[in-house]
Amino acid sequence: MEEYVLICEDSTEGILTGVYEAYLFKKKRELASHDCIHLVTEEPDVQRLFTEYIHVGADHSKAEKVTNTIVAQLGNETWYRLSMAMVSCHAEKADAVYHTIVLGLKLRDKHITDRLQEDCVQCAFKCARASDNELCHLKQFLRFSELQNGMLYAKIDAKHHILPFLMPHFADRLPADNFVIYDENTQTFGLHARFKKWYLMQGAAFDEDTLVFSEIEEEYQKLFRCFCDSIAIESRINPKLQMNMLPLRFRPNMTEFNVKTEDI
Repeated sequence: MEEYVLICEDSTEGILTGVYEAYLFKKKRELASHDCIHLVTEEPDVQRLFTEYIHVGADHSKAEKVTNTIVAQLGNETWYRLSMAMVSCHAEKADAVYHTIVLGLKLRDKHITDRLQEDCVQCAFKCARASDNELCHLKQFLRFSELQNGMLYAKIDAKHHILPFLMPHFADRLPADNFVIYDENTQTFGLHARFKKWYLMQGAAFDEDTLVFSEIEEEYQKLFRCFCDSIAIESRINPKLQMNMLPLRFRPNMTEFNVKTEDI
């Protein structure tokens, strides 16, 4: 049986457009099922025999139609879980989300993401869980620094593209502050102006060395490091447990782990 692989953009909008085009492709080719259609976010290194590869460009209106269908027929909870799966870094996410949507619409099941006995659902669940775990970590581990102009700045290096989900969390808690969250991995900025909506910006040239911190920022950082050090009970230090609760990869951007020479 011939197979078809749709190659879409590695973004939520790109994957949703891919889902739309997959349904349209099935209808045009009069295929019996969706089983022979697959969705990927990058060109495969080796192309398989008896497989047709089709490139799909992102389209906002098509992605919006798929979003509205998911929310209306499968519910907000399913939409959230699929959204978290689509921002993960796993290569199989697009195909898992696509076939989960197909199965959910076919069964009209608003709890489709609980059917973990299905391979596509289980894969989508794993992708969503990875993204959600990182999001929960960063809500706790993100550290802001005050710039000379009064703006708050924070840097993350997320494996998954969870900045769109992180921004609402801090916009809700810091509505009266101007702040920026920079994702070094995707080179994306999350920008929030006081009492206004937040938005994302990508592709802008940025040199972190040009940032000028406020006069008291370094003093506050030093005090915070001293506080974290002083509350530790030396006889109860457990590095293994600490690494389980606070993975090493989050520490480079956390104030309390950036010990400077003058603090020693």
